[in-house]
Amino acid sequence: MIDFAKYAFNKSHAAAYAVVSYQTAYLKYYYPLEFMAALMTSVMDNVRKFSEYILTCRRMMNITVLPPDINEGESGFSVSGSAIRYGLSAIKSVGKPVMDEILAERDKNGPFRSMEDFVKRMTMKEVNKRTLENFIKSGALDTAGHQKAEDGGGPSYAGARAKNYKTMVEGQMSLFDIAGEEEREEFQITFPDIGEYSKDELLAFEKEILGVYISGHPMEDYEESWRKNITATSAEFVVDEETEEADVKDGDRVTIGGMVAGKTVKTTRSNQLMAFIKLEDLVGSVEVLVFPKIYESNREILIEDAKLFVQGRVSLGDEPVGKLVGEKIIPFDSIPRELWLQFPDKETYQAGEQRLLSALKNSEGTDQVIIYLQKERAKKALPPAWRVKASNALVGELGTFLGEKNVKLVEKGLKT
Repeated sequence: MIDFAKYAFNKSHAAAYAVVSYQTAYLKYYYPLEFMAALMTSVMDNVRKFSEYILTCRRMMNITVLPPDINEGESGFSVSGSAIRYGLSAIKSVGKPVMDEILAERDKNGPFRSMEDFVKRMTMKEVNKRTLENFIKSGALDTAGHQKAEDGGGPSYAGARAKNYKTMVEGQMSLFDIAGEEEREEFQITFPDIGEYSKDELLAFEKEILGVYISGHPMEDYEESWRKNITATSAEFVVDEETEEADVKDGDRVTIGGMVAGKTVKTTRSNQLMAFIKLEDLVGSVEVLVFPKIYESNREILIEDAKLFVQGRVSLGDEPVGKLVGEKIIPFDSIPRELWLQFPDKETYQAGEQRLLSALKNSEGTDQVIIYLQKERAKKALPPAWRVKASNALVGELGTFLGEKNVKLVEKGLKT
């Protein structure tokens, strides 16, 4: 059996290995799952690096990265069928000593059947309330019969209940040990069924505890528009350790896009406000400096989770990651779009005009509506008063009316 960890990249020589190592190329080609699992394990303390590798797995190698699993996962990243399982030691507040105890218990007495089974068996071990909460938030306990939203008050409530239970079973002869089956049921950890958390909430938990998004990304629904309008990604701002250069050059004017993942506002010496924005895209994040004049005219849209394009100038200093000096900020939903509606001919359009206008009148926005008559090969742009917000609901309604193939939303793109 090949020891793939032996061939995992040394972080200080990754570029050299990628170019010249025959063994690396061989393993990457013939054992891509094992190779990528070992590679990600070798950089578990570098969130930016293994988030890039996770994206590489998904986009370029068609490899699925699964969330952590207390019953299947290993300390590092591991192969699970045709996918890679997230390493348990990469979960926040979970170190190698904790994982050694958990894996030893699992190997000795089998999989954990439930969260309370996990708590009872790990009572005298390294697991504490914070560890338990982070396992829940990361999804590592889902296959042990616990779903994140069952606790009614979030993972902190589950942690509190588990802590009470843990206290109860710590003694060598607890009430749980001597009680009959009926009495034991009273001490089971139970949770009200309130349904699952929303996708955004689950993703937020993953980001908080794992440092990366595993089951999805808040930017996924915007990926097509993002790729179409940017000229650089956050990964291109990272300075290579070997060459001491980034893909972008100091002074380059580029367009990046992403969601606001953090904002710090400071007062300048001239008593004006400026901001430092953390803009996160599908591969990482970039700090954007927004000076007073730009900040004042955009402060209403510079809010948490806002999806924005930023055009500006690259600033590379002595830091390992460059910055962008923002010069223009454009919300994703401000990108010019055209809603094309196709009719077979003029007569059909005239017959359905009132129904069409009735569907459009309740939507106000900036998207221009274009009517195309197939037989006449003619197009007509409706007046600005009839511009709409081409939401999924509106596009769906028009698709039902005209047929899906006759409704098309075209993004014009940024002028860069």
